[in-house]
Amino acid sequence: MRLGVGWTLHGDGRSPAPGAVVRPDERLSWWRTLGLGAQHVVAMFGATFVAPVLMGLDPNLAVMVSGVATIFFLLVTRGAVPSYLGSSLSFVGVAAIIAAEGGTPATLTGALLVVGVVLLAAGLVVRALGARVVHAVLPPVVTGAVVMLIGFNLAPVAAGTYWPQDQWTALATLLFTGFALVALRGFWSRVAIFLGLVFGYVLSWGLDRVLGRITSPTGSGETTAHWRLDLSAVAEAEWIGLPTLHAPGFELSAVLVALPVVVALIAENAGHVKAVGEMTGDPLDDRMGTAIAADGAATVLSTSVGGPATTTYAENIGVMAASRVYSTAAYWAAAGFAILFGLCPKFGAVVAAVPGGVLGGITVILYGMIGLLGAKIWIENGVDLGNPVNLVPVAAGVIVGIGNVTLEFTDAFSLSGIALGTLIVLIGYHALRRLAPPHLREGGALFDATAPGASGPESPPSRS
Repeated sequence: MRLGVGWTLHGDGRSPAPGAVVRPDERLSWWRTLGLGAQHVVAMFGATFVAPVLMGLDPNLAVMVSGVATIFFLLVTRGAVPSYLGSSLSFVGVAAIIAAEGGTPATLTGALLVVGVVLLAAGLVVRALGARVVHAVLPPVVTGAVVMLIGFNLAPVAAGTYWPQDQWTALATLLFTGFALVALRGFWSRVAIFLGLVFGYVLSWGLDRVLGRITSPTGSGETTAHWRLDLSAVAEAEWIGLPTLHAPGFELSAVLVALPVVVALIAENAGHVKAVGEMTGDPLDDRMGTAIAADGAATVLSTSVGGPATTTYAENIGVMAASRVYSTAAYWAAAGFAILFGLCPKFGAVVAAVPGGVLGGITVILYGMIGLLGAKIWIENGVDLGNPVNLVPVAAGVIVGIGNVTLEFTDAFSLSGIALGTLIVLIGYHALRRLAPPHLREGGALFDATAPGASGPESPPSRS
């Protein structure tokens, strides 16, 4: 049985033929494939190691398991869906909430593992019923609202935890990152968050040399005199070694906080599968369920050893669009490089030393961008917020999610923030649409289960 690893050489192996693309089951010469793999690593690198730093997890482990998860994903999808699985930023807010409630990294990874199981199950359902079930249950009005409240719920973390640690470095990092996002072109604009992180890192080192220690709150909230950039752990770290592993722990309260992010992950995976299908000219709706399930299983694999949840990366889709090379061989190369990086503890120590002020500048932009992706979903799909069927659940759910409103059922069980906001949007939308008069329902679900062209259950993989 082929598992998507039998690539044929495209043309002369040097570049795509005029007007053509290098398909997933093709490749360029091996040297060029390795170069493309390195480019994919750089594209995914910023977000893949920023996410675990923000969540209090080991960045070395995150990078290494991203390589393992990508190989797993490629095998499960049989090389039909070229994608890189990096650390998901959707859970940064979840991590902050769990930490604020006294949770540990094990508590966080346990909650994320449960999310992975649910995502795996959702993928199997989509595989059995077809992509239409995603569009029927999670129309753009719902997914946009959930993505928005997940992003904006993070605002207190940026403002209250990171920014106060070094406000001027945070401001300088914010300004530089904004400049990089807008003024730089092509590949460099796609790694602007990474460049901002490097800028802040170097700036903090320089300020320590010129101004000495800073007196400000640390990550724990205690005000002390300390170096902005503490590299003591870097000198002690080994060059080669395994990252730190830990077993997940399970607490119901943490799981309830994390579960709503499943909505965002399903929408994210579905969007990426559609995007790749459109770019290659080979529609992949019949592989959507498999891709979602594979991502869920990869998340279970990653979190079971202490890593973050995974997701398919838009950054790498951008690299493919620019190069017109969709070969999964390049992703195998990228995964190999990532595993090697993860086996260097000194690299992880350098990443873990990122100053809090730098993260303050980065997260102000990053969290806002995550939230505004929700608005982007609405705009691209023509969601009518003048329709009360859309407006009422979105308005209520977003405010509940951003404001961390709490609904107490018993002394031991309550729902709040992201979890409660998601339920209000999801249940509220479908309930109101069912109760609304026909003229309001017609424009409600932009992608209905009965829409023309909605794909049915997945067909068996074409590769034997």
